[in-house]
Amino acid sequence: MDRLIESLSRCFDLDTARAVTELRHDELVWRRMEELGAKASDGRLSPEEDGEYEALIEVSDVIATLQLKAREKLAKAKAA
Repeated sequence: MDRLIESLSRCFDLDTARAVTELRHDELVWRRMEELGAKASDGRLSPEEDGEYEALIEVSDVIATLQLKAREKLAKAKAA
């Protein structure tokens, strides 16, 4: 997955990089993650919820990595 993210991040122009750094979770998604996280901590997730929670975590990780790459691109552009 890292190679795919790296390839994608090379496509960012500066406007795209700025937009990616400003991405935030949708409020409903954020609340769902909190709900599932609390249930996971208590050991109360159903198999379906566990799959949903894992998917949300994976997507969040991808977004965080893309944001890191975007910040790096912006920092390099600023330094140039």
